[in-house]
Amino acid sequence: MNSSIHESSFRDPSGFLFNENGKLLRQVNPFYQKDYDFLISSGLYDKLCEKKLLIPHAEVTGHQGYSQPCYKVIEPEKIEFISYPYEWSFSQLKDAALTTLRIQKIALQHGMTLKDSSAYNIQFRNGKPVFIDTLSFDIYQEGKPWDAYRQFCQYFLAPLALMSYTDIRSNQLLKCYLDGIPLDLASKLLPFKTKLILSLQMHIHMHARSQKKYEHKGSAANDIHIKKSGMLALVDSLTILTKKLHLKRQNTEWGEYYKFTNYTDSSFLNKKEIIEGFLNKTETKTLWDLGANTGEFTQVAAAMDIHCTAFDIDPVAIETYYNTIKLKKITNVLPLIMDLTNPSPAIGWNNNERMSLGQRPHPDTILALALIHHLAISNNVPLSNIAGFMSGLCSNLIIEFVPKSDSQVKKLFESRKDVFPGYNQNDFEKEFSVFFSIIAKENIRESERTLYLMKRINANH
Repeated sequence: MNSSIHESSFRDPSGFLFNENGKLLRQVNPFYQKDYDFLISSGLYDKLCEKKLLIPHAEVTGHQGYSQPCYKVIEPEKIEFISYPYEWSFSQLKDAALTTLRIQKIALQHGMTLKDSSAYNIQFRNGKPVFIDTLSFDIYQEGKPWDAYRQFCQYFLAPLALMSYTDIRSNQLLKCYLDGIPLDLASKLLPFKTKLILSLQMHIHMHARSQKKYEHKGSAANDIHIKKSGMLALVDSLTILTKKLHLKRQNTEWGEYYKFTNYTDSSFLNKKEIIEGFLNKTETKTLWDLGANTGEFTQVAAAMDIHCTAFDIDPVAIETYYNTIKLKKITNVLPLIMDLTNPSPAIGWNNNERMSLGQRPHPDTILALALIHHLAISNNVPLSNIAGFMSGLCSNLIIEFVPKSDSQVKKLFESRKDVFPGYNQNDFEKEFSVFFSIIAKENIRESERTLYLMKRINANH
């Protein structure tokens, strides 16, 4: 039997995740037996699963667990792609926050409470946020304050407020602060006018001062007695505040890319037709769209029932795309913020707690459209490096070559010298042929661009 504890699951004495023969299982320790049984018997588990707020699981009968002592082993339903809060758009983080608060309110109504409210306990499944940590519920004790209140403010409220009032890129601070953005830092970065907003004053600015006051004296929380009605009022206050937070208008380089593209309507349609034809020549079940922008071409794959993860460096583009799939109820696309020249690293304890982009399950196919010139020219990445990077991630590659004569490439040379003699179609084919076989290529109608379908050499499927 091939088993190993999941790298992100070692902090909770209640239990942990472990991989066994390709399955992800969760061990419930005897320490958590009373709370787990109450989660099931109280009806809370059924209610949250019914509302699609908690990932369902099956109990694995007869399993002895990864290690002893063990109370139970459960198998949660699979999440297609694990993502992290620093990869989410504003509205994704906001929806995750509201989901957490909704769960806490329902838990209180069933005699339980969330013992932690880490943003890492939320994943996106079928287009919506869902809570994945079954062992995060404790039996509620009358008068006890909400232990997860500080966590909620650091993981959700602080980055949302900063994205709303300071800069849309502020959630990138979560890469540096795995326990959430420190409230004293958030208080310093937020503009003065937020101190005049009572709810932000209470939950961030005053909260930060309180933390500072008691940091060397122990927590004052043990001296606080709060009734369940007060706890519900706190959740309602946080919910109202979170709902009121909105993005101000922010212009970014690629947020409205398709308004300024050099495609005619005919070439735009032809490009979609070619992509669909190429996908039909593969057996694609999962796809990454690298440089997806607002997902115009991701939708070609999504319409073919392919599970898509759409990456783009621009937070406004990903915000737009996420809101589009919500409106259209598209359930097989996950838009994420990602800088391909500096992708999400492996971070946390021993650099293993949060996976790098490359450590996550690879797709069958990558879509790389209008991307190669930005990597090769804007970021000085050699074509050979790009080809090697792509071949390490996928079996099939649909990639667009954009020549120097293209108007979009000419714009890149308005602010820099052309020191890229190797950037041409012949060298592009030569470098990619080291790693891929070129299966098909087609020129896009009324355009100088070419689309390629490639298959990784020695690909297993």
